Amino acid sequence: MIGKSWLVIQWLVYVNLLISLTVIVAVPILRQILRYTGYGLMFMWLCFLTGCWGQDQIQLPSSNPHLLLGNPSNATTATNNAENYLMLKPQYALSYSRSKKIPNWVSWQLQTSNLAAPGTSRRQNNFRVDPDLPSDWSATRPQDYTGSGFDRGHLANSEDRSSNPIDNSATFLMTNMIPQAPDNNRGVWVELENYCRQLVRQGKELYIIAGPQGQGGVGDKGARRELASGQPVPANTWKVVLVNDRLGVGLKGINKDTRAIAVVIPNVQGIKGNPWRAYRKTVREVEKLTGYNFFRNIPQDVQDSIENRVDTF
Repeated sequence: MIGKSWLVIQWLVYVNLLISLTVIVAVPILRQILRYTGYGLMFMWLCFLTGCWGQDQIQLPSSNPHLLLGNPSNATTATNNAENYLMLKPQYALSYSRSKKIPNWVSWQLQTSNLAAPGTSRRQNNFRVDPDLPSDWSATRPQDYTGSGFDRGHLANSEDRSSNPIDNSATFLMTNMIPQAPDNNRGVWVELENYCRQLVRQGKELYIIAGPQGQGGVGDKGARRELASGQPVPANTWKVVLVNDRLGVGLKGINKDTRAIAVVIPNVQGIKGNPWRAYRKTVREVEKLTGYNFFRNIPQDVQDSIENRVDTF
């Protein structure tokens, strides 16, 4: 009996030693992964260890700064969720449609650290296929827009990622583009983009979500429902901007008085000189139009206050 008890004690000592060694080894590794790559890669590493890799509903945590307000369509990184496929990049996050070959939405945080000094240009202009798409998916090429009468319209704007060439180059991936009427892209849309950067330079922190809606636009060669290679031409472009007055505090800086800008702009010619303020809507109206929930990580009473006001600044 004493011999069996001694064996049990020895076994418990060995198990405790094994657990202690595992913790000693694992904790520094996790700290290094978190330090150098952030929560996203650490999450994937844990999935690999625990066997969840390859499951149908892989979704990275919303600690990603570009999804701080929430994931508007509950996009996931599962390849069988091909019409609402989540892609996370250091510069922005997006939901992609495999059949449409364009993004459903793109979301990004905008701070002064993302911007080049005024008057400085780091525009890379290297439009290209996104190599992060699954290899068996058909991808949009830059030449698919040639002769269409529509611009390769950025959702996450090039100048919003102008602090260095790598970040700027990421905005020229075709997964960040939609067919945009020149007067929309080079007129109303760019004026709102410029205004957003003005706010950031005044000390604000912005969270921006933009995308296409509907089908059928008018470019400088007339009306089209889709490009020759099949990408649908949106009827409208929309954008939602949350203006945070308190820097570096994230959701804690948002309250019922926080400013939100929402616009829906027709994807047509003839509007280039129009002011962007002429197209303002409530956030709730854009949600109804798109079916998305933009601020799901904000308490509901705060959402209700922010989303039901038309911006008047």
